[in-house]
Amino acid sequence: MTSSLPSVAKHPPFREVKKSRGAARRASTLAIALALAGLGLASGAAAQSAPTEPAGPSTATPTLSLGRSDFWQGTTDGISGNPGAVNVVTGTGWLGRLIGFGKDSGVHLGGAWLGDANYLFAGGNDPRTWSFNSLLLVDLSLDLEKIVGIPGAQFGIEFLQFNGQATNDQAGLVVGYNSLPGAPPLTRSELYELWWRQRLFDDKLIFRIGKTVPTFDFGNVLRPVPLQDPNLFIPATSGLLYTPVFINPTIIGTMPGYYNSAYGITATVAPIKNVYASYGIYDGNGARGIQTGIRAAPEFNGYYFNIGEVGAAWQLGPNRLPGSAGVGGWGQFGKLSAAGVEENGAQGFYAFASQRLWLRSPGVDGSGVTAFLQFGINESKTLPVNRYLGGGLTGFGLIPRRPKDSIGVGVSWSTLNERLGFESDEVMLAAYYQAHVIADIYVQPQITHVPNPGQRPGLSPATAITTRLMILF
Repeated sequence: MTSSLPSVAKHPPFREVKKSRGAARRASTLAIALALAGLGLASGAAAQSAPTEPAGPSTATPTLSLGRSDFWQGTTDGISGNPGAVNVVTGTGWLGRLIGFGKDSGVHLGGAWLGDANYLFAGGNDPRTWSFNSLLLVDLSLDLEKIVGIPGAQFGIEFLQFNGQATNDQAGLVVGYNSLPGAPPLTRSELYELWWRQRLFDDKLIFRIGKTVPTFDFGNVLRPVPLQDPNLFIPATSGLLYTPVFINPTIIGTMPGYYNSAYGITATVAPIKNVYASYGIYDGNGARGIQTGIRAAPEFNGYYFNIGEVGAAWQLGPNRLPGSAGVGGWGQFGKLSAAGVEENGAQGFYAFASQRLWLRSPGVDGSGVTAFLQFGINESKTLPVNRYLGGGLTGFGLIPRRPKDSIGVGVSWSTLNERLGFESDEVMLAAYYQAHVIADIYVQPQITHVPNPGQRPGLSPATAITTRLMILF
């Protein structure tokens, strides 16, 4: 099942373009795709020479009038704290509309830029220090049914540029309080995605093959619940910035995801509208420290990551409050080693759920409160986290005259692998306010407190504040 960015507001229709320009548009679409592919392949090939470290942690194009002024109108109702980690299609498609691709063109060209500043007030490894991170994503998605007449087919390619610092290491954390920086190198240009998606049998079978981000499809507690009534729409379960809402910590070190995508295949069966079963198998070399994200080609050498999940969505009570849940199991093949400990593969189990608890104005808008829960477990001797439990609350549109704002809290508890020299566990408490500035621009401060940073025993409690600017285009 693919996840999507929030629903979009209605705007004046895109003015009709003469059919004689169709061939030119198809040619320019192909040129854009080839340019993105060439840029990603070149950056991936160059990055392969970089030293590797142990691994760490559809939307439809809105109908808008053409012009730069469209950007300032805005289309989204609230976003995830890291859209690149949980959304199959990134951005609003404004960039494509700017150059002439309308609603019915089948072309989505957009992206996102996220930048943040972090200050560690106290504790951790380097108290009273600043760090800064920047993420750029440029995404092209083509509806091949509209463009060339292939039923149910979609093609996607995405470029990623990250420039950052060791924010989480400064705080002495095993599980990051900031989801943007992962494993080195912290300056990277990569072909983030390159895939073909195919819908078959009236959308009851969907598969995607190529370089993908499995966290889109598995363990994604932030995925909006699909609903017929747009007034009930939940933009994202939470806007929290910390790592656990983007990948279950018990799978860190094995599962490909942001920003280490990997080649593989994902298949989803949806026999009825609100029930699904998904399975995926991917290049699993991330488990031996290979940075698969910056590699332009896969490596199939006995290291594979496979995962399966079943889930359902529902609506409860007279106000039809939306909710969803999923459970899954995963397995990593290949010899794993860390800190002198070796094992042959690893396996684990996870579960997640989200539920709208309250609607302030039923039938009018989606303002209200949502809760989410996560759980994970493994028995690995080499992975950093063996148990995880987390959850949070999010309020949408609760501030008067601020319908696109959200506020939330979250708690994360990870039982750590002491064989690797870590503390026995790590607890993280976070609170944020995501404020809509203008158009598709958001600013989000988050304060995080970790009473027991886990990188080594004896670290002082860490308290940090992050301010993130997010721009979708």
